[in-house]
Amino acid sequence: MRRFIGSAVLATGLLTGCGPSETETSTQQPAEQQQAPLTETDVDLAPECRGVLDYLNESDFDRLDAALPSNVAHNLIAARPFSTVAQVAAVKLVGEARLHQIVSAARGLDYIEAECYGIFDNLALSKDDADAIVSLVNSISATELHDILPDARTGATNLRNLRPFATVDAIANTSGIGVVSLRNLRNAATLSRPFEALIDAVNTLPQPNHGTNMARHFDWLSKVNSSYFHFQLQECFGIRPQLLPDTGGGTVLRPNLADGAEVYAAVENGIAYAENGIQEKVDPQVKAAGLANLAALTSGRSFFGCQYGYANDPWSDHGVKFFVDAETGFSVYVDTFWVE
Repeated sequence: MRRFIGSAVLATGLLTGCGPSETETSTQQPAEQQQAPLTETDVDLAPECRGVLDYLNESDFDRLDAALPSNVAHNLIAARPFSTVAQVAAVKLVGEARLHQIVSAARGLDYIEAECYGIFDNLALSKDDADAIVSLVNSISATELHDILPDARTGATNLRNLRPFATVDAIANTSGIGVVSLRNLRNAATLSRPFEALIDAVNTLPQPNHGTNMARHFDWLSKVNSSYFHFQLQECFGIRPQLLPDTGGGTVLRPNLADGAEVYAAVENGIAYAENGIQEKVDPQVKAAGLANLAALTSGRSFFGCQYGYANDPWSDHGVKFFVDAETGFSVYVDTFWVE
């Protein structure tokens, strides 16, 4: 069955904030928690904030009662041990305000330090996580913002209209942003750093007469609708035809979405093309870590995208493939080129 995923992006240009609120469905696969400056896996507890749960699991009634109402302290003791923020948030009478009180108490007793920024929308963020989210929201295109938040159109529109933001607190407090959407933003900001390091390494290789430019964050809608000396839109999949330029025919609208293997192959081929014929190569450890990260983020996923060629002048040529996860907005752009 043919699927089109362009409706969320269409909303970027045609909607003015109306639309359904986000649905509470996770858009990343759960994984093991790892110690890292940034939270690199889809968990609700940054390693730097582990002390919040230690405080709840280790404190006696008197210690909890000193910071929280007695009935809340009793409820927490009855429900422990805790291993996730979600378990704490599920305790009766524990809401967003109580979670802030719990963080404050844990900080006052030195269970956590400044590296734990706090809990927002049931997500415990490190300081680096918070900074990364702010940077992402302020810098990415409106197209990508809507791709990351496909079930929070109103929230994405409000973020777009209110940015730049100074803090993640302001982002979390934006109308239309809730538990799922803040987690999607955190994942988009932090989960692909090894792959982004690989992209940087490929992009900085010498490019004497050919090379590969890749990107993790880009505006695909703008790219396929840009003006070029020569442009040929060869194949698209999962994108509504109304969002594509009229090239006079010849564009194949493929009925099936891309899978993780197709995305991985495009990146691997792009790296091989960039390294071909030059002495300098991508560091093997950077390559291995980046490809492993890419595999983890694309396995079992479905992607919309396009393949096209373009030239800015008669003496060069580019071949582009881009892919965007239909649920999470995780995106990959690969541009191989030659020049005389």
